[in-house]
Amino acid sequence: MATNSNRFALYVLMFNMFIAMSGIGLIIPIMPAYLDTFGAAGQVLGLLIAMFAFAQFLFSPIAGDLSDKFGRKYLIIIGLVIFGLSQLMFGLASELWVLFLARFFSGLGSAFLVPPMMAFVADITTVEDRGKGMGLLGASMSLGFMIGPAIGGFLAEVSLQFPFYIATTAALVSATISVFVLPNTKPPIVEPGMERKRENIYRQMIRSTKMPYFIMLIVMLVFSFGLANFQSTIALYVDKKYGFTPGEIAVIITAGGFVGVIVQTFVINKLFKRFGEMKVILVNLIVSALAMSAVLFVDGFWPILIVASVFFTAASLLRPAINTLISKMAGNEQGYAAGMNNAYMSLGNMIGPALAGFLFDVNMSFPYIAGTVILMISFFIAYASQKKASAALLV
Repeated sequence: MATNSNRFALYVLMFNMFIAMSGIGLIIPIMPAYLDTFGAAGQVLGLLIAMFAFAQFLFSPIAGDLSDKFGRKYLIIIGLVIFGLSQLMFGLASELWVLFLARFFSGLGSAFLVPPMMAFVADITTVEDRGKGMGLLGASMSLGFMIGPAIGGFLAEVSLQFPFYIATTAALVSATISVFVLPNTKPPIVEPGMERKRENIYRQMIRSTKMPYFIMLIVMLVFSFGLANFQSTIALYVDKKYGFTPGEIAVIITAGGFVGVIVQTFVINKLFKRFGEMKVILVNLIVSALAMSAVLFVDGFWPILIVASVFFTAASLLRPAINTLISKMAGNEQGYAAGMNNAYMSLGNMIGPALAGFLFDVNMSFPYIAGTVILMISFFIAYASQKKASAALLV
């Protein structure tokens, strides 16, 4: 990442990630009110998030594979266009089934964005700088989530549909900028006769079990499952239990995102170099589990704000740490590794919200109890992996 061109490419990637994530983030505080217009509640919200993740799961491995073959730029542009148009479809919907179709296309667009971006960062960074690059990309993601809800709460004063129109415009502008200014990194040249045949998602998932980073993929899956319990229900939880306004919900999500941006931009690389990615993962799995359970024992706006901020900060450290470890072990198959990483994350994001929405409609506390248990399971999987690796080094 030493050259000016690589640095410029990283900044463009960060801008694209920020636009995409702010587009997702700005609709979060208005979703309870927006779904009320369709007569829907927690279970539908969980299924909508699951539909997004289902599309990500299906198409992330394909996108990562294609980016290895053709380069990263064009996949990113296609992803931005699809994502932008899906937001427009969501805002114009008059039937519930259209919301589900729009979310499917949003997930498709995201699948064509995230794995190529992660592979792009791996292309333009050294192994030593990989954590810093992933951290900056993660910071732009957190910044989008931070600013998006604040913008969404403000824009919702115009109408509940207006934030979706802004998200569409921002994504299409970002795609246009990328056409003209984003370089197209080339994947490593494969020797004749060594090309890997195109595989369907089932075969790619089977192949992933043989990869050295498979345990990290499992940690991403389980962690994402627990994380999705919190993210998919926190707006509904504070809306139904405390009557928080869209503006107050936006502040809760924004505060956590702000701390996450600071940590990912200025602290995360130092943490990786001093303690290693695995220790960062283990500590923040514990912190996120404690924060999730704490939601049930605090009361009022400020305590909820503090607990949510701790949770989102821990989550903002976990993703780059897992991404960096997987990338370091991926070798020349950065696109494939990033695609599988996103696919396993999507599996967690798909099952988690669907279960959380169902549990929320039974009892508002149940998603947080289940999420805490899941995060602790993720901790023990990661801890067992570390102990096994340490034992292997001693042999």
